[in-house]
Amino acid sequence: MIYRAINFQQKLGLFAEQWAPKVIAEMNDYQFKVVKLKGDFIWHDHKDTDETFIVIEGDLRIDFRDGAVNIAAGEMFVVPKGVEHKPYAEDEVKLLLIEPRGVLNTGHEGGDRTAENDAWI
Repeated sequence: MIYRAINFQQKLGLFAEQWAPKVIAEMNDYQFKVVKLKGDFIWHDHKDTDETFIVIEGDLRIDFRDGAVNIAAGEMFVVPKGVEHKPYAEDEVKLLLIEPRGVLNTGHEGGDRTAENDAWI
């Protein structure tokens, strides 16, 4: 067996598109996804699961119907299941998402911003 660490910057360097999470690892039924964000996303929720955002580079704001949270590089935030939210990045943000396998980035909203669940890099 070959043991190799996963380098976030190396993985993030493999793609340019934004709002399209890429799976870099799995643990049990959870996926670790790197993604680049810039601009505004859509309002959505994940009815059956929490969603973890870990900012690697940049500053991310997540809007909620009753407020917002700012997350800087080196920080993380867990959006509780069922809570409607909308990520926003003034400048490009690079982050790690942790969520169960099969969770759509747009929740049940769908639409043209829905990314492939099995996009591995």
